[in-house]
Amino acid sequence: MWSARRTVAVGVVCAAGLALTSNAVSQSTPPPASSASRPGDVQLHEYLQQAAVAMHSGDLEAAADALRQALAIDPQSITALNNLGIVLARQGRPEEAIPLYQRALKVRPGDAATRRNLAVAYFKAHQFQSAWSLLEPLTVPYPEDFQVLDLAGLSLFALDRYPEAARYLERANQADPWDLETLDILGKAYLRMKDYKALPSVFERIMKINPNSAAAHVMMGNAYDDQSDRAEAIKEYQAAEAADPNYMGVHSGLGYLYWRQGQTDDAEKEMRQELQRYPTDPVANCILGQILFNNSQLEPAELHFRDALKVNPKYVDALFGLGKTEIAFNHPEAAVEPLRKAVEIDPANAEAHFLLGTALRDSGRVEEGKREQKISIDIQNKKSGAAANSEKN
Repeated sequence: MWSARRTVAVGVVCAAGLALTSNAVSQSTPPPASSASRPGDVQLHEYLQQAAVAMHSGDLEAAADALRQALAIDPQSITALNNLGIVLARQGRPEEAIPLYQRALKVRPGDAATRRNLAVAYFKAHQFQSAWSLLEPLTVPYPEDFQVLDLAGLSLFALDRYPEAARYLERANQADPWDLETLDILGKAYLRMKDYKALPSVFERIMKINPNSAAAHVMMGNAYDDQSDRAEAIKEYQAAEAADPNYMGVHSGLGYLYWRQGQTDDAEKEMRQELQRYPTDPVANCILGQILFNNSQLEPAELHFRDALKVNPKYVDALFGLGKTEIAFNHPEAAVEPLRKAVEIDPANAEAHFLLGTALRDSGRVEEGKREQKISIDIQNKKSGAAANSEKN
């Protein structure tokens, strides 16, 4: 979920980049044209002025047209290159903005505003390493700049460099203690690091800003679940549900905990509530499918497994559930494809190998089925041996 969550913040940084350009060369309001200017300079100024007005009013197409006209007159105009990049990034086309910023940096190497805008474009284009390469040096002259620190932390998070991400996000939080989205990703970084001692502080900071934060309770619920304290995890998810029953994933998360506790009626209720709000949720569909399968309700179970796979075709549990359901329907041929996909994605899944072997044998491919079931037995024996060695040590 995290990759979609910073759209607003990225927009803020784009705006900040535009504002900063008034101190550099690129700017939303061009300098006044001198009466002694050449005709081309006057026309360039007019196009830049038109673009600035259009950007201010939100007419991005008109702004882009005017800026392209300006670049036809002066291909090295820092103002036009930067502002056209900003327009394209706002239109959701950051990949097209990147070469414009790169051209601007060739004209004026080291320009801080252009480097910031380029970093934002890289981030929006999911080129996180390139974004980080630009953001890291920017944190030196701007050690308390929220936007630079926040994007640096987010880029590192996307690169799975969680301890570094946490350090920058902590600094971003110091620069702007009221930004909930920064705290949300900071909490996720600590969860990925399994730094459970750091999480209560993040929880407290979130609750000071929003005492009804479902996200904060979900964060703590996940922390307790990671530490096998399921009772406390359930309490936190229940608190999240009470705070915001429409928060995405709160019902499926609570239902998943109930399901693992063997409270299938409560789990089914929660999964159905999640699907009422978010019908395509793959977790809710998959677990509800498993509950229905165990209750011998094969047709609705199959539908829920298929719905889960529409959203996530590589969801191993849903592939396994669908294969299991097809075998229960006495459709071994139909079971082979999802089970084969399951073992391709998770080769160490002994149950999937064994079930695939069953489907192959029942569909007449006896030798291939035997090989799959032998793989299953070998995996189980290997796990048993590893567990025995661990106990000895």
